[in-house]
Amino acid sequence: MAQFTLYNKHNAPPSNDITRVDCEHVPLCSANDVQLRFLVPDDLTEVRQLCQEWFPIDYPLSWYEDITSSTRFFALAAVYNLAIIGLIVAEIKPYRNVNKEDKGILPDSMGRTADVGYILSLGVHRSHRRNGIGSLLLDALMNHLTTVERHSVKAIFLHTLTTNQPAIFFYEKRRFTLHSFLPYYYNIRGKGKDGFTYVNYINGGHPPWTLLDHIKHYASKVRHTSTLCAWMGSRVQQVVRWFYHKLLMRFNFIE
Repeated sequence: MAQFTLYNKHNAPPSNDITRVDCEHVPLCSANDVQLRFLVPDDLTEVRQLCQEWFPIDYPLSWYEDITSSTRFFALAAVYNLAIIGLIVAEIKPYRNVNKEDKGILPDSMGRTADVGYILSLGVHRSHRRNGIGSLLLDALMNHLTTVERHSVKAIFLHTLTTNQPAIFFYEKRRFTLHSFLPYYYNIRGKGKDGFTYVNYINGGHPPWTLLDHIKHYASKVRHTSTLCAWMGSRVQQVVRWFYHKLLMRFNFIE
């Protein structure tokens, strides 16, 4: 796997040319040329422009201000030649605070104390897609959420348009599973669009049990009980045989 350096934008190495090279004219020869760093307030204009190009949703200015300045968000950028070519934005929140449509992600018993990670955005510049940038950004988030300190995070979830086949293929390849269908979840240019919820369970998290899960559980209990009963029966038979043998020997001795 390629190695990356986390660095701050203000500590980036100086460039020999004060003009930033346009990403569309720079081939990505190696993923090792990419660095990862967290967003800073100075990224607001660039990030806003990129998101407007990448996503059909029109985010308010306050959203960009939050993700580039608030520690509430895990907002990580992939940088190549000083230009942002990809980013992931996520947040950790208590499961009890998720929206109504996402309440079925975890069992109620687990959800009382669990946290979840929610991916708000994940995008890569068109000219640098299929180079593993999206996977590296997602890996960084997964590594962040699967540490001992964040063991309370039991799932990572996201929403995507039902028509966004590249995103669906990407997440399914990364072991995200379809959780629910959300009719008219998105409002894009005044039109309702359907969405999907995808979930990846981590740190021992799991979905609520279905009827089939309960049947399998009780069937395993029955098999375990049957095995236990068979073992106890064999032990009883051994005791009876031992007692009978001892009793028979005693009678033979008396005779």
